[in-house]
Amino acid sequence: MIILGVGLCVLVMVGVGLAVSRKVGGDSTNYLVAGRCLPSPLIGAALMGVAVDSNATLGNTDLAAEFGFWAGASLPLGLALCLVLTGLFVAKPMNRMGLLTLPDFYRRTYGRGVEVTASILMIFAFCILLAGNLVAGGFIFERFLGTGYTVGVLLIVALVLTATAAGGMFSNCYTAIIKVAVIVVAALALLAWVAVVHGITIPEGMGPFDFEQLTRPESGAVINWATLVSLGVGDIVALDFMQRIFSARSPESARRACFLGAGGTVLVGVPFALVAVSIPAILGDAPADGPVLLTLLDDVAPVGLAILVLSGIVAASFVTASGAVLATAAVSARNVLGARQERTPDGRDRLLRATRLAFLPVAALGVFFALRVPQTGILLTLAFDLMLASLVVPFLLGLFWRRASTAAAVAAIAVGGVVRLVLFALTPTVFGAENTLLYVPNDLVGAGFDGWPTFIAVTASLVAFVVTVLAGSDRRAETDAGAAPVSPHVQVDVAPSAEGARAGGT
Repeated sequence: MIILGVGLCVLVMVGVGLAVSRKVGGDSTNYLVAGRCLPSPLIGAALMGVAVDSNATLGNTDLAAEFGFWAGASLPLGLALCLVLTGLFVAKPMNRMGLLTLPDFYRRTYGRGVEVTASILMIFAFCILLAGNLVAGGFIFERFLGTGYTVGVLLIVALVLTATAAGGMFSNCYTAIIKVAVIVVAALALLAWVAVVHGITIPEGMGPFDFEQLTRPESGAVINWATLVSLGVGDIVALDFMQRIFSARSPESARRACFLGAGGTVLVGVPFALVAVSIPAILGDAPADGPVLLTLLDDVAPVGLAILVLSGIVAASFVTASGAVLATAAVSARNVLGARQERTPDGRDRLLRATRLAFLPVAALGVFFALRVPQTGILLTLAFDLMLASLVVPFLLGLFWRRASTAAAVAAIAVGGVVRLVLFALTPTVFGAENTLLYVPNDLVGAGFDGWPTFIAVTASLVAFVVTVLAGSDRRAETDAGAAPVSPHVQVDVAPSAEGARAGGT
C-alpha cells in the first residue's frame, strides 16, 4: 500500500516532466535555462525544490536524532541562508549576464583554464550531491519495495534520467511544483501528528534552544557551524541554484525567487528537525533499522501519513537529482568538452545533443558514490565544503573586486583545494561520520579536529587570492578570441553577448 502511493507520486512527476518536454523545441537555451522566461514563483519553487532534498529531510532527521536539533537543522537552515545571501548580493548581477552555466562566469572573468578547472571541481562535487539523493531512493525502495539497496539506487536514477533527459529545465521546474506541494504538507502533517499523538519530547541538551550546540565544541558547535558555513556560503556556487537564477525572466524575478525559496526551505526543514529529536523517545530502546525517519514511518506512523511523507522525500530526491544531473551534464558538455550553441548539418543543436549524451557518465559517477558512501546529510555538506574551499573566493571576489586576476583565482583554487583535501585525508571523521572515502591513518589529527578544516581551507583560499592580487598585476585573462574579457562589473549593466542573449529580453 505504501509503495503504491509513493509510486503514483513518482509516476505523476515523470509524466509531468515528459509532458512539458515539448517546450524545449530542440533548442539548448530552452533546455538548459528554460528560455530565460520563468516567473519568480516558479523559480522560487524550483530553488526550494533543489534545497529541500533527501539530505535536508532524511539526513536532517538522522543527524538531529543522534546529535541534536542544530546538527540536523543546520542543513536546511544553511541552504536557506545561502538563498538569502544569493538574493541580496548575487542573483541580480548573475541573471543580467545571460549565462548558460556557472562556469561561463569563470571563463569570462579568468579565462579558459580556470573555466575547465572550476568545471571539473563542480562536476565532482555535484556527483556527490547526486549520490546523496540516490541514497535516499535506495533506502526507501529497499525497505518498502523489497529490492536490494543497489537496485533501489538504479531504479531512482533511471526514473530521473527518463524525465530530465527529455525536458531539461522545464521538466525540472514544473515537477518541482508537485514536490513543493507534497513536501510542505508532509512536513507540517508529520509535525502535527507527533505533537498530538506522542508529544514533542526533547532530551536535555538536544533542543533548538540548547545553544551549547552552537557555542561548545564538545556539544558539536564546530561541526554545526562548519555545516552552516559550508552550505550558507559554499552553496552560492551551486550549479543547480545558478541554473534556476539564469532561467528567471528578469533580475528582480531572480532576486524574489531566492527569498521565496529560502522561506519554503525553513518551513519544511525545521519541522523535520523538531520531529527528529522526539524520535528516540517514540521508538524507545528499539534500534532504528536504517534512517530513523523511515523506521518511524514504517513501524509507528499511520499508513496515510507514511505515504504522504515518503512521497515527499522521494519527490525531493527526484527533483534534486534531476537538477544535479542536468546542471552537471551541461557543464561537462559546454565547459569541459567545449560544445557550443551551433547547428549540425542536419539542423540539430550541438550543445543540446552533447548535454544529453553526458547524462549517462554523470549518473554513473553519482551511482558510484551512492554505493560507496550510503549517507545522506554528510554527502551534501561534503560536496559544498569542497566548493567553499576552492571556488567561492574566486567567484565572489571576481564578481565584486575589479582587481581580481587569473593568477589570484588559480592560487585560491589550488591552495584552498589542496588544504581541504589534505585535512580531509588526515581527519578520521567528516561532519561527525566516519571518513570512509579518503582517510590516511595518522597520530597528528583526531576526531576533535572535525569541523575546523572547513574554516582553515576557505581562509587559506582567501589569503592566497588577496596576496596574489596585491603582489602582481590586476589584469584579467584573455578570452578565447584573444581580447580582454569584459569585467562582470560592467557586464551587469550591458546587454549579454549573442551566445548568451536571453530569449525575449528581461
